[in-house]
Amino acid sequence: MTNPVLPEPAPLRELIDAFKRLPGVGERTARRMAYHLLQHDVAGAKDLSLALDHAATSLLHCQRCNSFSETEICITCANPQRDTGLLCIVETPADQNMIEASHSYNGLYYVLMGRLAPLEGVGPKDLQFQRIANRASEAQVREVILATNFTAEGETTAHHLGEYLRTQGVKLTRLARGVPAGSELEYVDASTIAWALMERKTT
Repeated sequence: MTNPVLPEPAPLRELIDAFKRLPGVGERTARRMAYHLLQHDVAGAKDLSLALDHAATSLLHCQRCNSFSETEICITCANPQRDTGLLCIVETPADQNMIEASHSYNGLYYVLMGRLAPLEGVGPKDLQFQRIANRASEAQVREVILATNFTAEGETTAHHLGEYLRTQGVKLTRLARGVPAGSELEYVDASTIAWALMERKTT
C-alpha cells in the first residue's frame, strides 16, 4: 500500500505551476526549484519576484525591430554606427544576442517573436508579415538576411517570409548550412554563426 501524497499549500502549488511554464521544465524540476528557493534562498525568491514584475511591467517592444527595449527605439536601432542597409530577421531576442556575440554582423534586426506554426494556429498575421514587409521596403535597406532557425518551423518561416518579401525588390539571403539542420541559433557556438553569416546564400 503506497503512502498518500501530502497536499501542497496553495501558494507553493502556484509557484510550482509557474515554474512549469518555463521551456523544458517539468513537474519534478519545477518542484525542486520551488523548494530550493523557499528552503535555502528566500531573499533570492523575493529578488526573482521583483525582477520578473519589473521586467513584465517595464519592457516594451522596439518600434523598429520588435525586440525588447526600455524605450520606444532600442539602443541597437538608435546606434548611428550600425549599417542600416542590412536587416537580419530572427525568431527571438535570444537568437539576436547569439548573432551579436559572433561579432560578425553590424546591421540592424527584426525580431519575429515566434515562428510559423500552422498546427498551433500561428500564421503570417500573427507574426505581422506586413509590418516586416514595410520595414524591408524602406529605401536604405539593400539586403534582408533570413536568420530563422534550421528547424522545420524555422525553415517554413524563412520560405514563406522569403516569398512574401520577394516582391519588395530587396536582396534576400539565408544563413549558410554551417548551422546544423534542426538546430536553434541560441544553442549554436558564435564561430559557427559567424561563418554562416559570411557564407550566406541568395534565396
